[in-house]
Amino acid sequence: MPEDEIAQAEIAALTRRFEERAEKTDREFGIVKSDLTAVRLQVGNLDQKLDSFITEQRAANARIIELLSGLVGTDPNIG
Repeated sequence: MPEDEIAQAEIAALTRRFEERAEKTDREFGIVKSDLTAVRLQVGNLDQKLDSFITEQRAANARIIELLSGLVGTDPNIG
């Protein structure tokens, strides 16, 4: 029995569409992966900045406590 030309054409068309979609999906996945890498780098940078800020804030808090402790028992009206 000879092969059905219409069925073969349909199969070829579906195969092409599948392959085109697969290529597009691969490209889009690559873009998302690249964007995710960029976001990870930015989060790492922000994490470092936050750690630095927290360290500076703790030092400032300690200095404020030190200054306030020095004022305990002093007359606020003496300038």
